[in-house]
Amino acid sequence: MSANSFGTLFKLTGFGESHGAAIGGIIEGCPAGLNIDVDFVQQELNRRKPAQSHITTQRKESDRVEFLSGIFEGVSTGTPIGFIIKNEDQKPQDYSHLKESFRPSHADFTYQQKYGVRDYRGGGRSSARETACRIVAGAIAKLLLKEKNISVNAFVKQVGEIKLEQNFDELDLSKTESNVVRCPDEKTAAQMINYIEEIKKQGDTVGGIIQCVIQNAPAGLGEPVFDKLHAVLGHAMLSINAVKGFEIGSGFNTVHFKGSQHNDEFVSNQSGIIKTKTNYSGGVQGGISNGMPIYFNVAFKPVATIMQTQKSVNTQGEEILLEAKGRHDPCVLPRAVPIVESMTALVMADFLLLARSNKI
Repeated sequence: MSANSFGTLFKLTGFGESHGAAIGGIIEGCPAGLNIDVDFVQQELNRRKPAQSHITTQRKESDRVEFLSGIFEGVSTGTPIGFIIKNEDQKPQDYSHLKESFRPSHADFTYQQKYGVRDYRGGGRSSARETACRIVAGAIAKLLLKEKNISVNAFVKQVGEIKLEQNFDELDLSKTESNVVRCPDEKTAAQMINYIEEIKKQGDTVGGIIQCVIQNAPAGLGEPVFDKLHAVLGHAMLSINAVKGFEIGSGFNTVHFKGSQHNDEFVSNQSGIIKTKTNYSGGVQGGISNGMPIYFNVAFKPVATIMQTQKSVNTQGEEILLEAKGRHDPCVLPRAVPIVESMTALVMADFLLLARSNKI
C-alpha cells in the first residue's frame, strides 16, 4: 500500500490498523530547536479520542502518545520524530461477521478489489482510527505555527439541517470547547446535541459541516499552479474519512454573484498595510495567501455504520442482511474538529517552510 505520506518538507508518514497492536507515524522536516510541548500534543489527542461524551463512540482508548525519536530534552533535534499510540480496547470479535460481507458505503468492497485481501477488523487501515496519527503531527505543526502567531480554529457549523447562521468573525471561537458538539454558539449547540441524541436512539447517523479559520497567515504562502494553497487544503480535507465536500471562501455560493459584487477590493491603512474590504476569496488569490483570514467549509457524510438491518452482498455475490455490531459514532463531527485543524496545520506548516526555502 502506497500513499501513506502527506507533505513536502513537513511530512507525516503513518502506519497501523484499527485493531492491530498500535498505530504510529514518522514526522520529517520539523526544524531543530522547536520546543515540543508533549502535554499540548496529548491534549489535542484527547479532543479526538473516543468515549469523550455520550454522543461519540464508547470505544475506550487512552490514546497515549509515546515518542521514540527526534526529541531531546523537550526540543526537536531536526531528525525524524517517531511515535506510536498503542491500541488498548480491541474487540476484533465484533467484526468477525464481516469477514465475508461488504458493508454499504464502507471501503470493504473497494479494498478487496484493489488488494485481494483486507483487514475486516474495524476496517483496518481504512478506519478513522488512523487519524490519531494526524493529530500528533498536526499538534507539532501547530507549535511551529504558533511561533509565527498563526492560529487554526475549527468548529461545527451544521448538523443535519441545524445551522449556525453567524459568520466566524461574529463568534467567540474560544467557546468551541465549551460543549460536547464543539459549536461555539450555546443555543445552536444545544439543538445539535438534542438532534444527535434522537438520531442515536433511532440507530441512525447524521452528517454536517465543519468550518475552519486560519488567522494571521502571512501573504505569500502557496504555489501558483498545481500546489495552490486552497488545492492542497482541499486535498488534506478530502483525505479525511467521511469527507464529501470542500469549499473555500464564498464556495458554491459564488454562482449567485456578479463579478462586480464578488471582487474583493484592495484598501491600504495608514501604516501601508494592504487588505481587502471583503473576503469572498477566503484569504487565497491565485493559489497564494493574501494576508486575510483563510476560511473554508468541510462537509461530512453520515457515518456509514448504522445500527439498523441493511441489505448487501457477500464475497460470493449472494444477497445478505447485515446487522452492525460494535461501537460507532452517531455523528462524526465533534471528534473530527481536531482532525480538520491538524490537517490544516500540516498544510500551513509545510507552506511556511517552503516559503523559507524559496527565499534562500
